[in-house]
Amino acid sequence: MNNAVSTKTHTACAGRQITSVIHPAWALILKRLFDMGFSLVVLLLIWPLIGIVAIGIKLSSPGPVFYRGVRTGLNGKPFRILKFRTMVEDAESLGGPTTGTHDKRVTRIGALLRRTKLDEFPQFLNVLVGDMSLVGPRPEVLEYTATYEGEEKCILSMRPGITDYASIEFADLDDRVGDTDPDRYFRENIMPRKTDLRVKYVKEWSFRSDLHILWMTFLRIIKRIVVR
Repeated sequence: MNNAVSTKTHTACAGRQITSVIHPAWALILKRLFDMGFSLVVLLLIWPLIGIVAIGIKLSSPGPVFYRGVRTGLNGKPFRILKFRTMVEDAESLGGPTTGTHDKRVTRIGALLRRTKLDEFPQFLNVLVGDMSLVGPRPEVLEYTATYEGEEKCILSMRPGITDYASIEFADLDDRVGDTDPDRYFRENIMPRKTDLRVKYVKEWSFRSDLHILWMTFLRIIKRIVVR
């Protein structure tokens, strides 16, 4: 058989029973090329907006413009995710990784950035350099990914993304976790579902599904802005 035709990427899911997720190599190459091209175009278009948001953040509260949190990336390798800072400086030392409904660490401009998802725009830089993909399992903090078992470890076999199924379903995550121990609520009620959706993404991935998720994400953001 011609190797050029049969070449595929096998994604092993660790666990009691080993499962293989097979994705054509050409499709993964197409995904990466699309990531680089799309993110480059977006960054070229939005750089004036990035400047305006940066000025707003600096004027609204002391601290850096960008949040650079550590997340688990492809094959379990940690990387620093970029976001516009939406919370007070050193917010992680003042509370857990989950943001509640009326979290006092969120700044006024930060609340606006979160509602419109503008805080995620710097992640196009993460996509451009290869830390992330446009679509892929949303990256989690190391303490959460360390608990992955069995087929859940498949999640780390693909680049984390700016959006995925879980991003669409839990677009209003801050409101869902509430104010009473949001970290515990997230671990017990949200994390299992998000993990299932991430595994689903890896198992059922196709370039067409990525395009569908991007479109659904756009519609979800518009709905979130209009409703609020």
